[in-house]
Amino acid sequence: MSGPNILDMSAPPMRAVGIKTQFGPNVIHENLDFTVNHGEIVGLVGGSGTGKSVLLNTMLGLKEPEGGYVEYFGQNRDELTADMRGQINKEMGVLFQGGALFSSMTVRENVMVPMRESTNLSLSLMRELADMKINMVGLPPESAVLYPSDLSGGMKKRAGLARALALDPKLLFLDEPTAGLDPVGANAFDELILGLREAMGLTVLMVTHDLDSLYLICDRIAVLVDKHIAIADSLEAVTQYDHPWVKEYFGGPRSRAAMNAGKIAVSGQKE
Repeated sequence: MSGPNILDMSAPPMRAVGIKTQFGPNVIHENLDFTVNHGEIVGLVGGSGTGKSVLLNTMLGLKEPEGGYVEYFGQNRDELTADMRGQINKEMGVLFQGGALFSSMTVRENVMVPMRESTNLSLSLMRELADMKINMVGLPPESAVLYPSDLSGGMKKRAGLARALALDPKLLFLDEPTAGLDPVGANAFDELILGLREAMGLTVLMVTHDLDSLYLICDRIAVLVDKHIAIADSLEAVTQYDHPWVKEYFGGPRSRAAMNAGKIAVSGQKE
């Protein structure tokens, strides 16, 4: 039997307060505050070496910060018991770069891993649920028995996403989800995330360099510069933010092309 529900669903799914991280004398983040609100897709951007992956690992609990704390659904992670952490972990899914699939397991077996670790479901039910997740992310039924080496890059991403969604989490972390995909595949993945957000009521935090994703699906963009989140706001507000990196990143020709493409896509959706 599971314990009482400790989640405060009126609280933000994830909140970082005063985070400090460092490796030896090298301080990566300092006095970093960041909140992800219910139902939104937030894109986390920053220059090379700003510690986006370190911040993601800190928010996932894979790295303990040297200062500050992280809250999930109103609960301070530092104050959680092992059982409480287990409950919250079920509400969090993560897609790492490249999918991070187990090479010796089939797609179905990969998707079943979180179920084996966190539930007492029968093997037949786990298989059935895994196949549902595989279908949900747009993979053909026959992919369930394939191994990662048999999959294309885009299929690996989708298989990793199916595993991240295995326990029906409320909060989904995506690490460079469209990296390595061609424009058509990247756009299809963006559309998939939008559809899953609506279907499952997901809250999504996405680390990305993909300007198209930022323009097409993100409700807010969080900019990591100078060791903290300088701004986390709408695309319009972020593009007007007075910082050299922000101006260079959002003011270049690739950004203008992505902005125009995003406007065309939004216009097409309204027609």
